[in-house]
Amino acid sequence: MEIKNLKKTANRILKAIELKEKIILFGDSDLDGATSVIVLKETIENLGGEVTAVYFPDREEGYGINTKALSNLKKYAPALFISMDCGISNFKEIEEANKLGFEVIVIDHHEILDKVPAASIVVDPKQEGDDYPFKVFANIGIIYRLSKVLLGDKMSENLKRNFLELTAMATIADMMPLIDENKKMVEEGLGYLETSWRPGIQALFGLENFKSLPLFERVCKLNSLLNIRDFKNNLPVPYRLLICSNIKEAEKLTNELVKENIKKRAMIGGIIEEVRSRIAENPFSSIVFEGDPNWDLILLGIVASTIVREERKPVFLFKKSETESKGSVRSPHDLNVVNAMKNCSKNLITFGGHPVAAGFNVKNEYLEEFKKCLNDYFS
Repeated sequence: MEIKNLKKTANRILKAIELKEKIILFGDSDLDGATSVIVLKETIENLGGEVTAVYFPDREEGYGINTKALSNLKKYAPALFISMDCGISNFKEIEEANKLGFEVIVIDHHEILDKVPAASIVVDPKQEGDDYPFKVFANIGIIYRLSKVLLGDKMSENLKRNFLELTAMATIADMMPLIDENKKMVEEGLGYLETSWRPGIQALFGLENFKSLPLFERVCKLNSLLNIRDFKNNLPVPYRLLICSNIKEAEKLTNELVKENIKKRAMIGGIIEEVRSRIAENPFSSIVFEGDPNWDLILLGIVASTIVREERKPVFLFKKSETESKGSVRSPHDLNVVNAMKNCSKNLITFGGHPVAAGFNVKNEYLEEFKKCLNDYFS
């Protein structure tokens, strides 16, 4: 038994390689999305194929496939367009991509929002009709399985080791439950990290400040260094570091990340204190719902996770821009924020994610209505 549509996806990619079709890889900008793109790109290249373009949306563009990204990529149409770690909630955007001449494959692991988008193929273990028993892969776990199907007996021991290193790092970073298949992949991948051939991983593991930590904790700390919004040529820092082929360049980038991380921790502390002071003014609300134009969107997930542990209630934090607000959501494990946002979806531009970790985009004129709907839902 295999994940629904995984073999169908593999066959379509093999056909694209054989016919020398253009292939675009589109991934979320976090570690799970970046490693998913790396593994699929290197798999295609090991099969003699070529990837025409790689694209990651900056968080300011919005989560997942978006109009700006499609405008930037339309010059490549017609092409096979493969989205990873996003896309399952991009209904309108995928219809737009179809009209531009892209054939879209969505590979995602987030919650299904009542239906799947009108992509050519959808791979998500949580979709209806998928009988594969394990449902809680990080996206990289799905891509690793896809690479095994694509490569078959061409999956060498070195490639397997290479891909499992990235699978372990991203599964931990995405906070997936370390059970069953995840546990197996993470345990095996962790065993390879300290002797990795990748200069980026070598540079991370060469940082003196982390060498005394137990391996799992060390990986968690190193992963946190990569959670910084640093884009160059539409490529986020996790992707740039992990594809780096020069150890000196990798070490330079890693040292820059350490410095940026110090600044990041200070900024996170400032936002946490601001949110705490606002909560004190309204301590009996059923949710935490706060936003500010000066908050850095990429930091809000970390802040929300801290506030959830303190308040034990759903936390919705957002960066307020001129006309829209984009936010991160965290929740205690006994509540489902995706279902809550489904209930309030008339107010939202986009939303999606996991039951306890999600995101949203809303027009500012509907912020108060959205907040009231959420309060009513959780009350």
